[in-house]
Amino acid sequence: MRLNEQSLQEERASWEAAGYRLPQYDRRAMAQATRENPFWVHFGAGNLFRAFQANVAQDLLNKKILDRGVIAVGDWETMEKLSRPHDDYGALVTLKADGTIEKTIVGSVAEYLTIDPGYDGEYNRLREIFTRESLQMATFTITEKGYSLTGSDGSFTPEVQADLEAGPENPQSFMGKITALLYARFKAGEKPLAMVSMDNCSHNGTRLYEAVSAFSIQWSQNGRTDPEFARYTADPEQVSFPWTMIDKITPRPDASVEAILAKDGIEDLKPIVTSRNTYIAPFVNTEECQYLVIEDAFPAGRPPLEQGGLIFTDRETVDKVEKMKVCTCLNPLHTALAVFGCLLGYDAISDEMKNNALRKLVEGIGYDEGLPAVVDPGVLDPKKFLDDVLNIRFPNPFMPDTPQRIATDTSQKLAVRFGETIKAYQDSDRLDVKSLRYIPLVFAGWLRYLTGVDDEGRALQLSPDPMLDVLCPYVKEENLKPIFEDAEIFGVNLYCANMADKVEEYFREMMAGPGAVRRTLEKYV
Repeated sequence: MRLNEQSLQEERASWEAAGYRLPQYDRRAMAQATRENPFWVHFGAGNLFRAFQANVAQDLLNKKILDRGVIAVGDWETMEKLSRPHDDYGALVTLKADGTIEKTIVGSVAEYLTIDPGYDGEYNRLREIFTRESLQMATFTITEKGYSLTGSDGSFTPEVQADLEAGPENPQSFMGKITALLYARFKAGEKPLAMVSMDNCSHNGTRLYEAVSAFSIQWSQNGRTDPEFARYTADPEQVSFPWTMIDKITPRPDASVEAILAKDGIEDLKPIVTSRNTYIAPFVNTEECQYLVIEDAFPAGRPPLEQGGLIFTDRETVDKVEKMKVCTCLNPLHTALAVFGCLLGYDAISDEMKNNALRKLVEGIGYDEGLPAVVDPGVLDPKKFLDDVLNIRFPNPFMPDTPQRIATDTSQKLAVRFGETIKAYQDSDRLDVKSLRYIPLVFAGWLRYLTGVDDEGRALQLSPDPMLDVLCPYVKEENLKPIFEDAEIFGVNLYCANMADKVEEYFREMMAGPGAVRRTLEKYV
């Protein structure tokens, strides 16, 4: 069997016998209807999109709630090497914590385009799509760095600077092209549109707006566009930039999943390493849990995606969901497991959850110290979310996430992931900072990690972090005072928060030779 239209039509019984859920709609009719009246364009057709948004569209197509699919936009390699050779189909393998596997063939992508250089015909097609009355939303999963217009020195990149000066006729930068597409929509009658970032970064809609407005303002001011274009992109009644919170783990294509598909008799599914050093394959492996909360701001209307499990609410609630996840119910626990996983020699988060002390640690951070200070968004139950993290997501042996990956840039994460909870305790008349013991353990564990020696006394390769050159010399000299005083690291000055003594006590105990980290954990949890 091959993942393409012919095989899925002629060998449908074989696919179903192998346990695959297939599209339950007329795909040719769907594709034709989408081309004639497109309503959804998605930029960044990577693993997350293929595992989440495309599958939501598929579910609604199967239920006859939608009659049109998604137009996906990605890089040329994905288009040429992965999407078109498989007739824009993808295989989705959902790996559940109970050991079961769900296999789905997703066919909701009606058309795949690219805006990479050298593909002018594809970009012209996108311009035409953006002029259509039927278009309601453009969504994005392009990673946080995709919204940046500047280099490491803070100035515009040469490509962006050239586009700002030249205008929308032939932009070369990604955000220049996106803004030029909006200008085509503006010229076609100032038609409304929602520009929806679905990337995993805080206030993502604002980041997208700031990138677009940099171009629209400059072009309007220097006469490269109609002077009213900047007003159009700044008017939420015409162009909106909703905030969203997304949460779903989609690791790189896994060899064990590839083996499962090969055993089922599916040919030609080898992963590809692109020129950008990303890993793609005709299949995506993912976890079962997923969340997407969206600010309901769609000036051109929107499809009923809530019937596919997405949550629509107001901006304030989206922000609360983000804080619940990042400050309490997921990210702090991930960081704790990352630090101690590296120290104790683990290479999988799921394996750490089998360690009684580590499980108690993250349960204590979440249930005992986090939930009393949690920002409850109302649309998601924090305790239920936390239950899923600890009982379904982290223990899932099929999700090959490593503590070493998560430990990257820890110095940039502590202030948000733990500092907000500490400040909530400081501001509360019912909570006492002195009662915290699990969060100080994580801080001490992180400092112990910065020594570059694991709990067995072996050299430890530290994950990338921009503060290593500053912090490691202090830690190796056991001079912790400058670190404790740095509120940018922890979100608070640990002396002012009355936490420094406790963190230092834990740290000294963890420094007492091989096995001391494990003993300290077991003593305090």
